[in-house]
Amino acid sequence: MTHFHFLIRRATRADREALIAFNADVLRYQDAAEPDDAVAAWTQDLLDGRHPHVGLEDFCLVEDRRSGQIASSVCLISQTWSYGGIAFAVGQPELVGTHPDFRGQGLVRRQFEILHRWSAARGQQLLALDGIPGFYRQFGYEMALALHGELSVDAAALARDTIAPRMPYRIRPAVESDVAFIADTADGAHGRYLVAACRDATLWRYELHGRSRDSQPRAAFAVIEALDGSRVGFLAHRPRLLGTFLTLTAYELVPSATWEAVTPRVLQYLRWMGDEYGASAGTHCERIGLCLGSNHPVYGALQHLAPRDEGAYAWQVRVHDLPAFLRHVAPVLERRLAQSSLAEFTGQLRISLYRDGVRLGFERGRIVEVAAWRVPLGLAGVDKGVPSTAERADAALQLGTFLQLLFGYRSFDELQYAYPDCLVRHDTARTLLTAMFRKQPSDVWPVL
Repeated sequence: MTHFHFLIRRATRADREALIAFNADVLRYQDAAEPDDAVAAWTQDLLDGRHPHVGLEDFCLVEDRRSGQIASSVCLISQTWSYGGIAFAVGQPELVGTHPDFRGQGLVRRQFEILHRWSAARGQQLLALDGIPGFYRQFGYEMALALHGELSVDAAALARDTIAPRMPYRIRPAVESDVAFIADTADGAHGRYLVAACRDATLWRYELHGRSRDSQPRAAFAVIEALDGSRVGFLAHRPRLLGTFLTLTAYELVPSATWEAVTPRVLQYLRWMGDEYGASAGTHCERIGLCLGSNHPVYGALQHLAPRDEGAYAWQVRVHDLPAFLRHVAPVLERRLAQSSLAEFTGQLRISLYRDGVRLGFERGRIVEVAAWRVPLGLAGVDKGVPSTAERADAALQLGTFLQLLFGYRSFDELQYAYPDCLVRHDTARTLLTAMFRKQPSDVWPVL
């Protein structure tokens, strides 16, 4: 595909070295003086097929036909997430970058049009990315799903002395025989969240020892054992300091273990690792970050350490076919409705998204229809949002606002407060929306 003097195409084996160097250069950390070796290693892993779901065919690039150099590039990482326990296919655009000499010419837009077609052809119902703020709204993305969320504690406040007998836990590196335990423990934690990423044994093996040593997403995994050798949990942390932070990226326990009992040992272990990394890098570890989402059960065990809130971010998401996605997750919506005052509701809920919309049909609390719908153009008079016998919307909100509701990021009341164009016509519609679309934490650790 040509665009003036550009050629937009899939990457080939001949692009390997140039693409690795391009990503390391363009995607370096803000204001860094040198290309990012960790991005280079990550790109190399993906291009060489180390990742179970990504290969050369998942990269799109723009070539400057005059010079032959790469002007822009993106890739698509396929994965599976769950919504209230229901699995669905997801595509994550990643390693999105354009050389400064070629910015402002719509090259990312053209590549995203291609990625969106690839994603739809793979049956993916959602596209999600962790990207710079604002930019991706122009391609139909909305910040609508919780991402990250981190508390940190002062490393100096954590004891460095020898493990006392009252700390009956030890921590060791995870090995191949721990894969099933880690997978089961992680799956057990998904019930806390509306949306979570799913990993099978192949993906967990890749996380444990499939990435290159210097790859940016690589984490160091460890298993927590009781002194009798029984496994009670696992954790993952960055294998280096980021500035003066050592960051914990995963931490889960079996149901029989308690966060209050195990966490002091985990924090002590992280303090030791932070000191080791600091010594090797010629710096020191000042804080231990627990990047475990905005709502993790360990946070309650940290309050005596006066944790500092490091803030949170949001996934930017795009749903290919909203009615189809709502049909897919209808069992979750029905379970929630069954717990409300409208458990046996029969009727319709018409939701205007202003440019289009959806209609949900109910019979005795079951969702029997989800269809694309829009407000009829021939209705008489100016809509004032008051009760009506005409075929008007029961509720109206922008698509991006509705996605925040759908993915539990904000409650309907919060959205109404923030967006004056989030409207509801009557109490039945309000009850249906608040029952089916509740605010609920998510913690998606992406498959990078």
